[in-house]
Amino acid sequence: MEKISNWETGEYRMNIKFPEQLTPLLKWIAPILLVLWLASGIYIVGPDEQGVVRRFGKVVKITEPGPHYCLPRPIEKVDKPKIQQARRIEIGFETINPGPPARYRFHEEESLMLTGDEQIIDAQITVQYEIKDAADYLFNVRYLEGSQGTIKDAAEVALRQVVGERLIDDVLIGEKLQVEIDILELLQEIVDGYESGIRITEVKLQTVQPPKEVAAAFSDVVSAKEDKEKLIQEAQGYQEDIIPKARGQARSLILAAEGYKEEKIKRAHGDVAKFLAVLTEYEKAKDVTRTRLYLETMEQVLPGIRKYIIDSETSDGILKLLPLEGAPFGTKLQNPNPEPRRLR
Repeated sequence: MEKISNWETGEYRMNIKFPEQLTPLLKWIAPILLVLWLASGIYIVGPDEQGVVRRFGKVVKITEPGPHYCLPRPIEKVDKPKIQQARRIEIGFETINPGPPARYRFHEEESLMLTGDEQIIDAQITVQYEIKDAADYLFNVRYLEGSQGTIKDAAEVALRQVVGERLIDDVLIGEKLQVEIDILELLQEIVDGYESGIRITEVKLQTVQPPKEVAAAFSDVVSAKEDKEKLIQEAQGYQEDIIPKARGQARSLILAAEGYKEEKIKRAHGDVAKFLAVLTEYEKAKDVTRTRLYLETMEQVLPGIRKYIIDSETSDGILKLLPLEGAPFGTKLQNPNPEPRRLR
């Protein structure tokens, strides 16, 4: 390399001369550098990512997981946010160390608020969200995340609005689940209005309690209401137990009565059919049927009666006696069914 200068004319120039053995290498360096520059545009999008390709700062396309190609920098640039990653913000507290044991820092300026009946309550929530549109997430909202980010401000607004529409008892006891659902829906509506490209997946109430100064009194009230609900549940359980049993017993009695009714009807029909059959035979031979019925009746009656058989030829000299064995002042029968005796 040779430097040539002329101070009088102010000229200064440099004459560079490369060795003759390097001249062939210089012919290949430029193509190689060009190939390497073009190859730098190859990129891979991970399974949980989404590629956002920008050309001179403007979004031109969205790419899904897998290998892709874009023009090398500075023409095009690729951002690859993790769209399936669960992200989390905390309202009213801050996790210093997840532990164990966990350590927190509480921020009362975020958690203290008024309820619908103008009571002060301390409420802390956690919000989980994920990316649903990578381009909107990256470029539509500035300062979206962080301790002073838009999402945290929107979550605090949603929390205060939902709590401010309810009574303190509903927030503390009765409608915790519904409060979480309402906060999620309202927060999603707010971030959709910003076109932030995020989806709220869960809102969880961490701590809901009255201020420390009145916490003991509120604890007693909550315990009393829980006891009331417990007794109501026990009464309802007893009701659900006794009513089916009573209905079952009633149904059993009804079925038994219906069975007894059918039995009596069938028996009555049988007796009528039997009587009609006897009547038919009686019409055919009245004397024979009458005698047979008499004898059958006597067979049923006479075995239970104490009988005396008296010969008609010798009965004129027998003293007629009134049988007193069954009277209260008489003697008890030794044999209630004695054999008949024949008197002569």
